[in-house]
Amino acid sequence: MKPLQPSTELAAVVGSSPLPRTEVVSKVWDYIKSNNLQNPENKREILADGKLQAVFGGKSKVSMFEMNKYFAQHLS
Repeated sequence: MKPLQPSTELAAVVGSSPLPRTEVVSKVWDYIKSNNLQNPENKREILADGKLQAVFGGKSKVSMFEMNKYFAQHLS
């Protein structure tokens, strides 16, 4: 996979160096798990903190399936 440059918002979570999309998803999941951002009642829901809200267009909650749509807007 071709490395893509993350936006400044996404770089706050995954780092500023170019990464393949699969690695971006993996690093975001590491961040979600290390900061305990999964809804305990519905594991498919991500509860965004300040850094992830910037990536998710200001939304405080997104589904794990919706997440990839937002990554596309932050990778070039």
